Amino acid sequence: MADKFYMTKEGFDAAKKQLEYLTKVKRAEIVERIQEARSHGDLSENAEYDAARNEQASNEGEIAELEYKIRNAEIIEESEDNSLVHIGSVVTVYDEDMEERTVYTIMGTTEADAMKGIISNESPVGAALLRRKKGETVTVKAPNGEYRLKILKIE
Repeated sequence: MADKFYMTKEGFDAAKKQLEYLTKVKRAEIVERIQEARSHGDLSENAEYDAARNEQASNEGEIAELEYKIRNAEIIEESEDNSLVHIGSVVTVYDEDMEERTVYTIMGTTEADAMKGIISNESPVGAALLRRKKGETVTVKAPNGEYRLKILKIE
């Protein structure tokens, strides 16, 4: 995992809230389901018990990951400087090959949501755009090949 996780203050607070939910609410619900499943007798053929134990393992893994990210978080301050693309920038680009405009918000990995146009600073597009200026054309090195994006606007 990375040494630092860049987050906005809102993203950091949301991660802490999610961690609190997983540790205090969901963990207790899973323990209750495990106890209920145990009361049904033979655990060797108890699908309900197996499902609850699998959910418990998944929840504990998510808790560990969130704790690590929170412990290694670096809160990014909002910046009014739109001369360069930085974490927190909203960037309008033009894809020369596809002949289309796209708007991306560059955030840290914990806040990325590609379906909403929020991309990670570590993604191929995010990394290519960082520290670039309006009017520049960047080459994105994606797993399926390279393509070019022209920066039209930085907000």
